[in-house]
Amino acid sequence: MVGKIKGILAEIEANEALIETSGGVYYKVYLLPSIVSSSIVGESIELYTYLNVKEDALTLFGFDSKEKYRVFSMLLGVDGVGPKLAYTIISKASISELIAAITTSDYHFLSSIPGIGKKTAQKILVELAGKFNSEFTFENTITSQDDITVVEALVSLGFEKAKSQKIISKLDEQMSIEEKIKSAILEMTQK
Repeated sequence: MVGKIKGILAEIEANEALIETSGGVYYKVYLLPSIVSSSIVGESIELYTYLNVKEDALTLFGFDSKEKYRVFSMLLGVDGVGPKLAYTIISKASISELIAAITTSDYHFLSSIPGIGKKTAQKILVELAGKFNSEFTFENTITSQDDITVVEALVSLGFEKAKSQKIISKLDEQMSIEEKIKSAILEMTQK
């Protein structure tokens, strides 16, 4: 696996670059907008990289700091967030903005990033809040009183609050309270 690349920035086209290593091999790497704007062709560059392996392609994503790479890796751990979406998130927001949004359960900030819908924003908040040592509150991410009612009903039936919150974030908003409770119970008892 390619974890880090050091070489000469040979070409930049949009957000793709060719980096020539000392061995004469050129690597095609996707760069964050901040790297593109601060890099000069012909100068030395050193990047942390993530290699995405697909059936028909190998894609390298480049990061100018270990912190960005770590947050990118955490985002990949969220169900429904692939490398391209995680890279878009890192491209559109600074690491401090992302961490602040997650630790304060700022659902609106996350859902304002292109490609992130309501459910994906909720998943990111639920799954990453603990990794940033935040005091995450589910109520901050719910857009309806019905969801709070469903979680309270599930907890009163003996289900764990965290699991109930996670399941609710995956359910269709159009379902009635009763349908959400039934679906959540089915989901949690099948696992």
